[in-house]
Amino acid sequence: MNKKLGASPRVGIRDVAAAAGVSPTTVSHALSGARAINAETRARVLDAAQRLGYSPDPRARGLRSARSYTIGLLSDNIATTPYAGLLISGAQDAAAEHQSVVLALDSNGIAEREQRGISTLKNYRVDGIVYARMYHQQVSVPTELDGAHIVLADASSLDLSYSSVVPNEVGIGTDAIKHLTSVGHRRIGFVNLSESAPAVMGREQGYRQGMQDAGIPVDESLIVATTAGVQGGREAARKLLDRPNRPSAIFCFNDEAAMGVYQTAHEMGLAIPNDLSIIGVDNLELVSRALVPMLTTIALPHYEMGHWAVSRLFEPQEMASADRIHRQLPCELIQRDSVARPRS
Repeated sequence: MNKKLGASPRVGIRDVAAAAGVSPTTVSHALSGARAINAETRARVLDAAQRLGYSPDPRARGLRSARSYTIGLLSDNIATTPYAGLLISGAQDAAAEHQSVVLALDSNGIAEREQRGISTLKNYRVDGIVYARMYHQQVSVPTELDGAHIVLADASSLDLSYSSVVPNEVGIGTDAIKHLTSVGHRRIGFVNLSESAPAVMGREQGYRQGMQDAGIPVDESLIVATTAGVQGGREAARKLLDRPNRPSAIFCFNDEAAMGVYQTAHEMGLAIPNDLSIIGVDNLELVSRALVPMLTTIALPHYEMGHWAVSRLFEPQEMASADRIHRQLPCELIQRDSVARPRS
């Protein structure tokens, strides 16, 4: 017996035709709507198709339409990153709305693996590609993808010939500072990363703009650039808090840095939020909900970016170079327990 593991006979148009008592051609017309047929006959065909569990063969459909009904998603570390995995979910939902599926490939930041991923997507003749990154950064699209139908997600490029969707990084900073100043904070520190990336520069710009909007002069000593991760947050917090006139609140580049600030604050005997208010970015629930008290943070629109990028690939105007769109999506402030009014 030469059967593939798990294989089962596929219900075809002839099976539906036999069950409905009509010709295969009539079944095809009833299912596609290509030609008008008797309403009673169409209802009988649809009922038979549903009872038998019939679904169109995507390979045959692709041959007729010169499409694969597959969207490629090529990323660096998204598939292994808890919060960024929502981008894939958004992409899948948008593809399903267009009767398509997503083939997601993750390079783990390894150039050779990305090259193999590009070859795979070409072999599958995908209808379009979402070129995505784990966090907002500037990218150069590989030359091997020249001529492909591409939209960037959580990434931007100096090459404006690609539509792109990213978080509103400046808005993240202004929203964080607006929230802190609305409860009375005026001396606010900022833990940023010591690298050059759109997310880094945009959030600092938002911090400065938020302070300016509140009529508060920026104290440059309250801006500390550090390495990514919890340890970087710890080191930055030590610089900000080990001083006579320490800040009453700290805005952190991400939730991991905020965790480091929590740890240093506790070591110094500072209570959160009574002595120090903290805001993070990412809404990484393994961190933000586990901290005590739970962290107020700003959620990045990963699901929305994935959905928008795939939806954009199906827009007819996307094929015209003059109609490229570079979209910045708003981010949601998630209020929890790490922000309070400063002590007088």
